[in-house]
Amino acid sequence: MRYIIQLSCILMFITSCKEKSTYHPEIHDSYTDYKTPENKDLWLEYSKDATTFKIWSPVATKVQVRLYKSGNDGDAYETHQLEPSTHGKWTKTLEGDYDGTYYTYQIQVDGEWLEETPGIYAKAVGVNGNRAMVLDLERTNPEGWATDKGPSLKSPNDAVIYELHIRDMTIHPQSGSSMPGKYLGLVEQGTKGPNSVETGFDHLRDMGITHVHLLPTYDHYSIDETQLETPQYNWGYDPQNYNVPEGSFASDPYRAEVRIKEFKEMVLRFHESGIGVILDVVYNHTGMPNDKGDTNGSNFSLEFPGYYYRQNEDGSYANASACGNETASDREMMREFIVQSVKYWAEEYHLDGFRFDLMGIHDIETMNTVTETLKKVNPDIFVYGEGWTAGDSPLPLEDRALKAHIQRMPSVTAFSDDIRDGLKGSVFDDQSTGFVSGAKETEESVKFGVVGAIQHLQIDYKAVNYSDAPWTNEPWQAISYVSCHDNHTLYDKLYVSRSDATEEAIIKMDKLANAIVLTSQGIPFIHAGAELLRTKNGNHNSYNLPDAINQIDWNRKTEYAPVVNYYKNLIALRKAHPAFRMPTADEVRKNLVFKTQVDGLVSYQISNYANGDSWKNVYVIYNAQTAPYTYQVDGNWKTAVLGDTFNSGDAISGSVTVPELSMAILYQE
Repeated sequence: MRYIIQLSCILMFITSCKEKSTYHPEIHDSYTDYKTPENKDLWLEYSKDATTFKIWSPVATKVQVRLYKSGNDGDAYETHQLEPSTHGKWTKTLEGDYDGTYYTYQIQVDGEWLEETPGIYAKAVGVNGNRAMVLDLERTNPEGWATDKGPSLKSPNDAVIYELHIRDMTIHPQSGSSMPGKYLGLVEQGTKGPNSVETGFDHLRDMGITHVHLLPTYDHYSIDETQLETPQYNWGYDPQNYNVPEGSFASDPYRAEVRIKEFKEMVLRFHESGIGVILDVVYNHTGMPNDKGDTNGSNFSLEFPGYYYRQNEDGSYANASACGNETASDREMMREFIVQSVKYWAEEYHLDGFRFDLMGIHDIETMNTVTETLKKVNPDIFVYGEGWTAGDSPLPLEDRALKAHIQRMPSVTAFSDDIRDGLKGSVFDDQSTGFVSGAKETEESVKFGVVGAIQHLQIDYKAVNYSDAPWTNEPWQAISYVSCHDNHTLYDKLYVSRSDATEEAIIKMDKLANAIVLTSQGIPFIHAGAELLRTKNGNHNSYNLPDAINQIDWNRKTEYAPVVNYYKNLIALRKAHPAFRMPTADEVRKNLVFKTQVDGLVSYQISNYANGDSWKNVYVIYNAQTAPYTYQVDGNWKTAVLGDTFNSGDAISGSVTVPELSMAILYQE
């Protein structure tokens, strides 16, 4: 099995996988027959003079909006009936300034009123996300927001992505943060940990990464925002309100405007330091309301029961997400929602990219529309995702946004499980090993990862672990990585699969694995804490485990300082030398030639001042053998990397001895 299954979803929602979408079963086969409005704009419209409420529900016989003083208690003080428009759209304009007013929608179907919902287009919500709020968003903008802008990229593979969970970075008791686990804590300067090491924001800046990838940070079900004095943890892959930041990371989850302003402040501080912000988005399924445990209680279902989800032939909810449901991106108004949602985040929150969870559940047309729309907002924005599903889907295979179909999505990038498992072994088998940990016949998978999954004459595709053909048009369409939030950390995977190895050997394997990632032509992606050998005590799936398992332990930064410095040097090397990030497949094919290859060793040369590099020629050698390897070279070279040593500039002629489990980089000016 090649694909990462979101085990958290299976554990959380296994009881609902056979759930029937029993509400109005007669419309299961006719959702596409419903006409959609010509004007699909369903965002609430606010001005100081009037507010217009909107909802789309062709099956509703009545729709009302209920107004509240508070986001979490008290009765509605007013109720207004929305007026039907064309093709299922309902609207109501209320005169006056409603800024700060909480509200919910409620639809009636066949004489039955469904439960209240904040609406799927809610931009602001009260505590626990049950009521939306009318909000003048201008007053949530921090000083300097009007001119805020993220980093500019010549090519997506100029990025160095660092995947983190907001809580993990600052929640450790020795993180030095005055706002642990919060948006503002993540961008707090001057925090110190054990032995006065830099932590949090200063650590990220010092590492040299270009983008942070935030695990889901929109409002999700799992955390009870009224009980934050009790430690709670979740990755956030259970969406509730897609267009609102999660409240548990805010200083005050009760006031709807606070989480918005603090999220923007966080983005601003990253941008001021030249770091872009990427949001992990989960449009492929919805979470389950805590007090209902079923899909029928989701905000989508409370507007138009069943429409936003795919159904099987028997009327049950399809479940390619392994989380109890899957959304129907191929239906017009679901596609519209996804596109408008990411556009809103890009415009209102100045985001620099999006990572799509289980992207293979979405259809190709939707993903292409997403990227076309986002590029108009920000030409430097980029989109990547998991090019797989966690189960079968009614969506025809040829229409799915899978890794194998990336060539049909010219602006989309997918994770390369080929290089991930080629380097360290299968994520589904604890004992499985990869190139750095002693597996045989993994060299072609490494080479395939090095070139970014493009067509290259020197690769034997039949010997690549998962892909028997190239799947990208350009090298940046592949995410190069060896670990992420899912499954074991890199250190834990190496430890469990090579229990016979010494700690010293495991550390060398670890460094070599990400050395290959950071010198490959795809977009490099690093799991938070990998640079300090992060461990989760061997846990595979920590989506809801305590902070003690998930937190970044800053003691390890001191304990493994040489490893931290190695990662920092790798990032600096990549950023300084564009030869490692050629933007086109043609350039890679022209300039990158593989050289000597034996068991446990891959080497190649990059020539011609590739991509404007200051080095004319670059020689890269990956030695995964457990003994030094004396490598023959023609001509005179200088040493850029040899084992743990960077930038020595030592002269090399005839041969170079590459230490065991390490990388060497030579260059000619």
